[in-house]
Amino acid sequence: MVSWVSTEWLEDHLGKTPLVIVDCRPQAHVYFHEHIPGAIHLHEGLLRMHIGKNPVQWISPIAAEILFSTLGFEQDCPIVVYSDSKPKTASSDITSDGLEQSLVAYSLARFGCRNVLILDGGLSKWKGEARPLTQDPGISRPSSFTVDMRIGFLAGYEACTSLKGNPETILLDTRPSMWYEGQGPWIKPGHIPGAVNLPAHRFMDEKNSTLLKTEDEIREILFSCGATPEKTIICSCGTGRTATVVFLVLKFFLGYSDVLIYEGGFTEWTTYPDNPVITGKSPW
Repeated sequence: MVSWVSTEWLEDHLGKTPLVIVDCRPQAHVYFHEHIPGAIHLHEGLLRMHIGKNPVQWISPIAAEILFSTLGFEQDCPIVVYSDSKPKTASSDITSDGLEQSLVAYSLARFGCRNVLILDGGLSKWKGEARPLTQDPGISRPSSFTVDMRIGFLAGYEACTSLKGNPETILLDTRPSMWYEGQGPWIKPGHIPGAVNLPAHRFMDEKNSTLLKTEDEIREILFSCGATPEKTIICSCGTGRTATVVFLVLKFFLGYSDVLIYEGGFTEWTTYPDNPVITGKSPW
């Protein structure tokens, strides 16, 4: 359902149908400046909204159906998603952190797209290899899209609460360590009791946050924190964003059989005043 393709593969398939290419960098201005030929632009913010007490809940299936039909997505049509790898600086908040492509790819699969492709290395690798770029906008052609929700991907609050104490289950907190250990932007510091910290960026190349490390390197990282294939693994973070990286890698790149994502994450956990939190490096 989700796989990774090389820059060579994508260049070989440019202009061939059916194929939709999605540029999900956070600013339209950078898309205007240059993008992969034929790509259309999709901001990740269109996929989530404030619902109830959660400001970053995934949109409803009805909303997704309208959005995907407008963009021209089909359930079985290959959709290539890419972003860029440029860390934010103090003077700029418009550049990519690389997470956009995993969040968008996850969202497409979540709502029923069955052939989602992630450009491994993103636009940074594409440009570094001097592959073609354009300023001509891609064209979206309306389609008929019917949402097919992948309920089996999801661990809700109740499931997360009941499963996380099971020795056969591991809850991975994929946020940066400084937030896992201490105060982040949430009302409480630390992490959900029992959660093991595995920052999503550890799966990615140090110089390119859209390029996966090798399978052997990723397996070694997972084994070091106890996330072995026979366990039920729940991927969590603050808002579900970094968790999409780890979820996709475990489920589709490595083929782990029992992987879930807790989309509500630490944001939902901390909306319950009585829920305990743990600070520091230890899960407990």
